Amino acid sequence: MVSQTQRQKAFDPIPDDLESARAKLVYLYLEVAGGATVEEVGERLAMKKINVLSVLGSLVEAGHVEKRESAYAVAN
Repeated sequence: MVSQTQRQKAFDPIPDDLESARAKLVYLYLEVAGGATVEEVGERLAMKKINVLSVLGSLVEAGHVEKRESAYAVAN
C-alpha cells in the first residue's frame, strides 16, 4: 500500500495557474512520462497536433514546461 507521503513525493502538484483541463492533462502526462515529443503526446492523449502545440506553447510560456531537443518535459 502506498502512503500519502509516497504519493506526494512521486508527483509535484499541478501548478495553480493551470485552468484548462487539456493543459492539466498534458502537464501530468509529461510529468509521468518524463518528457515526450509532440507526436507522442498527441498519440497517447488522443489530441490533434495543433491542439498539442497550442497547449505546449502555453505551458512553455508560463514556465511549467521546457523544450529539450525534440521533446518537451516538465521544467525543474
